[in-house]
Amino acid sequence: MARNKYPEETVKLILDVSTKMFCEKGYDNTSLQDIINETKLSKGAIYHHFDSKEDILKAIFQRIGNENAVIFAKIRDNDSLNGLEKLREIFKTAVFNSNQSVLLTVSPQLLNNPRFLAMQIEQMYEIVVPEFVEPVLEQGIKDKSLEIENSHEIAEVIMVLSNVWLNPLVEMTDKEGMEKRCNTFNALLNGIGINTLLDEETISAFIQFCK
Repeated sequence: MARNKYPEETVKLILDVSTKMFCEKGYDNTSLQDIINETKLSKGAIYHHFDSKEDILKAIFQRIGNENAVIFAKIRDNDSLNGLEKLREIFKTAVFNSNQSVLLTVSPQLLNNPRFLAMQIEQMYEIVVPEFVEPVLEQGIKDKSLEIENSHEIAEVIMVLSNVWLNPLVEMTDKEGMEKRCNTFNALLNGIGINTLLDEETISAFIQFCK
């Protein structure tokens, strides 16, 4: 009865507990029965809201994406920053936001779980590129902090490289390899008119992801 009367609270409980368990035990080592036991909900209550453990993880990704969107919107709409400064701030915030460590901890290895990789790429194309990165690039063109053309395509390139090539959950590398990737990423963007997107602090954070 509680789940019918307070469905939002039930969903929040399931997601909060699942996030905690995925962080502590790993996604693959956490069973749906573990979640049932920890939430003290019936199996029927869980299945009323989610068809599977995968659906729970998908909902966790969506919740984190919604929270990040609020944060990125504040940066995008900050009139005190130029386009390049906003782009750098979005990247730094994405890396140092506590949601990033949660994503890296709860996510399974993405090449072995293509559904989740596809979901992240879909969010990238449908939300992050058009709503945040592309508008910031267009501002940078207007305020001359960026010397680029084709803002839409460059936004896609930036996000594909950062979300796939720099993502240790897609193809893990060691610390030296990640540093080389980040420096190469900067060099590629410098070549098209975006100066030093990743600073030393942000590169250090990427390197730490390879622990």
